[in-house]
Amino acid sequence: MMPDQTELCTVCCCTLANKVLMVLFMVLLILAILFGNLVTLAVVLGTKHFHTPQGYLKASLAVADLAVGAFVVPLSVYAEVYLMATDSAPEWTSYNSRSVRFHPCNVIGPVFAGCTLVSITTIFLLTIERSIAVLRPLHKDSVITRRRTRILVVLSWAGSFSLAVSPMVFSSEIALEYNSCSRMCNYALGAVGEFPSPAWNILLLFPAFDFTLLGATVVINVVSLSGIRQHSKRRKRLAESERHGVTKPTFSDIKAAKTIGTLTVAFTSSFTPIAVFVVGNVLGNEWCDFSFFAFWILASNSCWNVIIYSVRDQKFRRCAHKLFVKGSKSSGTKRTPPGGQERECSFNT
Repeated sequence: MMPDQTELCTVCCCTLANKVLMVLFMVLLILAILFGNLVTLAVVLGTKHFHTPQGYLKASLAVADLAVGAFVVPLSVYAEVYLMATDSAPEWTSYNSRSVRFHPCNVIGPVFAGCTLVSITTIFLLTIERSIAVLRPLHKDSVITRRRTRILVVLSWAGSFSLAVSPMVFSSEIALEYNSCSRMCNYALGAVGEFPSPAWNILLLFPAFDFTLLGATVVINVVSLSGIRQHSKRRKRLAESERHGVTKPTFSDIKAAKTIGTLTVAFTSSFTPIAVFVVGNVLGNEWCDFSFFAFWILASNSCWNVIIYSVRDQKFRRCAHKLFVKGSKSSGTKRTPPGGQERECSFNT
């Protein structure tokens, strides 16, 4: 059950001014997530150049982030605006999902957890794909195919959402509730002061799975970047020598590997506070203020991917620019992009 709003409030949400700023932040976050990931999907799905295994994985990542902006954050905005307008929280925030037949958090909680897990698994798959392209460029096209990538995308979504709903399926002691600290739908452990052993173990599956996958992703990125460094040294040492026949990763593959490395660092930094909070929570720590920042740092990560692509990926930046130019033809002068950009950014019609 949700505590009294006056008993538990984060440092961001106790005064009217802070509540207004918090809601403004949430609304701006929704707009940033929706805009950024819709641009990503338009570029990746609408441009022939990005119809690759890597492009499919980026599209999957964008859909997961889009769901956070379309479903998860708006529920928090509704609850907080309702609280400010009526000076009382919506009735459903006073109960957990085990107390009523239908609770909004029954949907929104697994969506947030599932999309987070999809993001982790997709970044892991992107890292695998890039490591093969960099370390085994000769085998890239035979190992990494579009069909296999589509199957892996489906499996990542199915596995992630199965894991997201598993706490509710395997333990009657775990419920979902709208938490007055995090301002989000969270998993709740039993009654106040009770931490049943089976439920404790089930909730620890999340940080255990996430950090195992993130740890493997970091290791693979380190190996890939080490391979890139060795390739750069070898290229300088053997420039214009007799070893022209050695198969080397392309410049595009190297740039893409570095971009995925940046995505990994950004997501790991965003997810770490949540993992710390979950472990602390099952050990009995409340950490109200910390939970607010932890959950919203993770939610904010959903708008960072398009920024990273725009900064690190020149082709993505060019195609996104052409997309906007194409959309503004009717209102101004028509610009003609360079020939190379025209070819690599040919949008489907």
